[in-house]
Amino acid sequence: MNTIEDTLNARIGARIRIERESRSWSLSELADRAGVSRTMIHKIERGDSSPTATMLGRLSGAFGISMSTLIARAEMQEGKLLRFASQPVWRDPQSHYLRRHVSPRSDLPIDLVQVELPPGSDIPMPASSYALARQLIWLQQGELLFIEGDTRHAMRAGDCLELGPPNDCRFVNESAESCVYLVVRLNHSGA
Repeated sequence: MNTIEDTLNARIGARIRIERESRSWSLSELADRAGVSRTMIHKIERGDSSPTATMLGRLSGAFGISMSTLIARAEMQEGKLLRFASQPVWRDPQSHYLRRHVSPRSDLPIDLVQVELPPGSDIPMPASSYALARQLIWLQQGELLFIEGDTRHAMRAGDCLELGPPNDCRFVNESAESCVYLVVRLNHSGA
């Protein structure tokens, strides 16, 4: 891992601690709400372990915010222009998917996130990670199998999908090439 990724992971860990403490939750209470190990949360908060995408989805869902919002709160400054070089980039240590927060941090209730999903990836996300928002997935490059509950959406470049009511889902790349998609998220709560 490089220094930029180390720094972002440390900021994400610190932000998780801030979110937890601002709600007056103990580590055990957050662990129960997110369905994850108390020990793992403690390691992430201290910066001793890098969170996976699945872990961030569970934690952000427990907080009632999106993974995008959690990462944006950890990294971004206010402003109308977010230059490419300043866009927070996070790499999942497990699947190596690359997530870039594209939209500037503002009072607009929308987030734009670009994801590059390596071949063979299968990323589960709990329904709680997008319970307070509406989302679109716009496939830019490659092929993506998006599984929403019991429904399978086989997507090709250019396809755009509106997600239904919150449901456990999976982002799957069964192809031999990376796929790139944009997640457009409209936050209902403004969180």
